[in-house]
Amino acid sequence: MGIFEFIYHLGYSAKKHYSLKHQKRLPHKVISIGNITAGGTGKTPAVIAIAEEAKKRGFCPVILTRGYKGKAKGPCFVKDAGYKMYDTGLKTGRSGIVHRESCILYGDEPVLMSEILKDVPIVKCADRYAGGMFAINQLSAISYQPSAKIVFILDDGFQHWKLFRDKNILLVDAENPFDNKRLLPVGLLREPLKEIERADIIVLTKTEGIRQAVIEDIAGEIKSYNSKAPVFLSMHKPAGFVRLSGETMPLEWAKEGLFSFFAFCGIGSPESFKKTVLSAGCSLKGLKKYSDHYSYKEEDIEDIIKEAKTNNADWIVTTEKDMVRLRGMRLPENLVALAIRFAIDEKFYAEVFRC
Repeated sequence: MGIFEFIYHLGYSAKKHYSLKHQKRLPHKVISIGNITAGGTGKTPAVIAIAEEAKKRGFCPVILTRGYKGKAKGPCFVKDAGYKMYDTGLKTGRSGIVHRESCILYGDEPVLMSEILKDVPIVKCADRYAGGMFAINQLSAISYQPSAKIVFILDDGFQHWKLFRDKNILLVDAENPFDNKRLLPVGLLREPLKEIERADIIVLTKTEGIRQAVIEDIAGEIKSYNSKAPVFLSMHKPAGFVRLSGETMPLEWAKEGLFSFFAFCGIGSPESFKKTVLSAGCSLKGLKKYSDHYSYKEEDIEDIIKEAKTNNADWIVTTEKDMVRLRGMRLPENLVALAIRFAIDEKFYAEVFRC
């Protein structure tokens, strides 16, 4: 272990020890979703899918998130321009807030979740226990009854030891499971690989197109650290396209071969997005990459439009997460977002809610 890894490990160990010593427990079940590496393992689509499944099973899901890069001081409900649930009866902030300001306040991922899960409360707070208690107190004042089967979904929670969880779901990116197996900042590992043993359920994400032999090798390595947790395979499937107006278009629209596309994104795994765009049937002319959670400027949009024209692309395609960050800017009419959804065997959900 090099000096930088050693320093990181010291800080990591101290934080973990302190957090576990002061761990708190919410009065409702907590399902944590997280990863052991930095970067895009596909947490947001997984959180959305689990929240939707919770509703189907009669639960009242509440998402607890730190809202990465969001400037709002929690605890507070995440809201966007289309979020209607808390417009009356609660003073949690200004209503009708514009999307771009919402992103600045709450972070892009929470705002995207609030757009898709319009009737699911999402609470931003660095201290997820405080966020959970805030939600309980506020929700009891409106439509949620004391008897409601609330279940908390802890977004990016694998390292949030301060809060007890009933189920610990670990996501592992099948395209790049553990990078070089080195801790930050030398590698991508947030924790040593032995911490995989804490997981109750493990999901290999983005397995589409990965050879079976590779998947078996990854699963075998996971089992060497945790032989008890079931391992599920998931895919991030393209679900259609969304225009600025909100109009949706099916995948067949791109597969007809009448148009060409230029892509751009500011996410943790741009190559994964490129693969998904191609799997959606798009004739791709190029991909422009930005850093994860990139804050776009007007000149960036001008550069993207120029490159799209240079590559003779008819349409510009980006991620839903990037589209959220672009709201409120001057955008071209030929811009669309590719919607991506989490797909997994139903047995996964039976395991998640078996608590």
